[in-house]
Amino acid sequence: MAFASEEIDRLAALSRLALTDEERRQLGPQLERILDYVETLRAVPTTDVPPTTHTLDAGAALRDDEPRPSLAREDALANAPGADRAAGLFTVPRVIGG
Repeated sequence: MAFASEEIDRLAALSRLALTDEERRQLGPQLERILDYVETLRAVPTTDVPPTTHTLDAGAALRDDEPRPSLAREDALANAPGADRAAGLFTVPRVIGG
């Protein structure tokens, strides 16, 4: 499948890419090779392949989302410079509008 220069321009505009003339010349053959490869993949028989989300049968590596004891507020504030221990708050540098 050959790409017309208008199609390259349209794809570049949709992608908000500013292409040089050289890049436009290179992109057409590259897109053709990509689409040829997609056609090769489409030819692979997959009707007997079950749907899967992982290549390994390892199961979920995540722990259950259950509440657990954590660091006490006093302990967390003990090492925080500039913490307002009475209010139980951390003081952080301003990052917006600073």
